[in-house]
Amino acid sequence: MSEVYNVYCDESCHLEHDGIPTMVIGAVWCPQAASAQICQGLRAIKARHGLPTAFESKWTKVSPGKLPFYLDLVDYFFTQDGLHFRGVLIPDKRVLDHTVRNQTHDDWYYKMFFVLLKEIIDPACAYRIYFDIKDTRSEQKRAKLEEVLRNHRYDFSGQIVERVQQIRSHESEIMQLADLLIGAVCYKNRNLATSKAKLAVIARIQERSGKSLHRTTWPKESKFNLLCWQAESGGGQP
Repeated sequence: MSEVYNVYCDESCHLEHDGIPTMVIGAVWCPQAASAQICQGLRAIKARHGLPTAFESKWTKVSPGKLPFYLDLVDYFFTQDGLHFRGVLIPDKRVLDHTVRNQTHDDWYYKMFFVLLKEIIDPACAYRIYFDIKDTRSEQKRAKLEEVLRNHRYDFSGQIVERVQQIRSHESEIMQLADLLIGAVCYKNRNLATSKAKLAVIARIQERSGKSLHRTTWPKESKFNLLCWQAESGGGQP
């Protein structure tokens, strides 16, 4: 049987008119067989720092008081061989002209998730892809992305992309880890310096990964992979 992977996807600053040029989408993935043990390890870190199991780890919650906890989360990611991250950084979404491609910002958003996921998916394996629930329109887009991903791999029976499913982030510690890494990449590329705790988390990620967080990594980088995406002349690409 093919090895099965769980893929947990999230994003930061994805809204078209939020006044923030930078956008990051990303995913953390791991073998499905290891996901329960990884979540148990993440819950153990919460317990060690006196946090309840239900505490939702998020980039927006990084603070001086919780800095040791978040640094431990970063260290856990880099010490677990089964955990991997891929992100797509859009430095300035304001330059996009969706009319050129006859698409909406939502259409483009899901196309970018295709750019993210197509490099993760190996046709020799199977994938269960999870998204954080966003709004009532997400189901139609989810189904379309599932269809496109399967068609790209000629996976008409769903043996490679088994499912694309929406979940709530508080239901998955690995989804929360994705939020943390994506938030760090976005904060770095917005050139913010309003939080010493967040800068410390970014520094730890840079130290452990050996990456700048604002440049494209080697395409086959498997632990911490980043694509700095640029629109083609005329905007709206892909």
